Amino acid sequence: MKPGIRLYLKRFFIRLRAWEFWPFWAVQFPLFIYWLWLSIKARSLLFFSASNPSIVMGGMFGESKYSVLNQLPEELIPRSLLITDALSTAHVMELLQINGFSFPLIFKPDIGERGFRVKRIDSSDDITRYLEESQADFIVQDLVDWPVECGVFYTRFPEEEAGRVTSVVVKDMLSVTGNGKHTLGELIWNNSRAALQWERLQQAFSLNWDEVIPSGEIRVLNSIGNHCLGTTFLDGKHLISEALSHRFDLISKQMAEFYFGRFDLRCPTFDDLLKGPIKILEVNGCGAEPAHIYHPGTPLLSAWKELFRHWSNLYTISYQNHLRGYRYTSFSDGLKIFRNFRRQMGA
Repeated sequence: MKPGIRLYLKRFFIRLRAWEFWPFWAVQFPLFIYWLWLSIKARSLLFFSASNPSIVMGGMFGESKYSVLNQLPEELIPRSLLITDALSTAHVMELLQINGFSFPLIFKPDIGERGFRVKRIDSSDDITRYLEESQADFIVQDLVDWPVECGVFYTRFPEEEAGRVTSVVVKDMLSVTGNGKHTLGELIWNNSRAALQWERLQQAFSLNWDEVIPSGEIRVLNSIGNHCLGTTFLDGKHLISEALSHRFDLISKQMAEFYFGRFDLRCPTFDDLLKGPIKILEVNGCGAEPAHIYHPGTPLLSAWKELFRHWSNLYTISYQNHLRGYRYTSFSDGLKIFRNFRRQMGA
């Protein structure tokens, strides 16, 4: 069997067995029907835009991630820089030097979603490759290498004083463990998540592809916590407590009119979620998912039930804010925002 066909079939059966690898539209289709029903009730297709009134479209799409993140105090976020109109690698390097940044860094689009073009940057050559992919505005962040990465979903109804954490996802980075017999390439082939990233990993680890990995040695293949890059999303509901809800209630209230979304963060230990240092890498508004649903083996019906609950909360928050005087974004304005969003995404 030709290698290309063998790889295609392997990926086909991996995706067939696990809905978490299905296309976004296939998983979300039932929610499309529910969204239409909620839109009829609200008399607006874009009712969700009132969920977080200070964020463009409530954070569904088109918002500046840099502007949203910088509503938080400096001690809670990595040092960040927004770069617009990057002319060349030399221009970017000059800006980094002026602002005191040094490698390694994280580059991510200012307007984007689902881990699109989030890259670790280790050299000027990496910057050149990044600029070749797109000329859209992007954020530079110091790399936060604390071992615990989570997504904490926060919900607060405008008519209530206190909010609560409704979901926690714990991110387990893509890795393989050596057995002293197989090469790195063979270990990647035998790992379902890694096999779905075959071409990218083959390019990234070309120099070590045929190296036999010693028994017990763990090789991290990707250090960025995105599902689309092979990260395993684990259900962290055991971490939810009144204390956790209280902490994120205090954090969210430092933002302007924020009621619904996910804080993606890193911290040294799980205990630090409650009282220790954390660095919030990104704040995702109403377009965020309760990502714990992607825990391996979660029944699709259970995931749909959680997503329906999620959208029900989104509708209630948006409607209550509408009653408080916040308007729903008009269809014409929403279309302009969407077109700009698609342009930034390179579509």
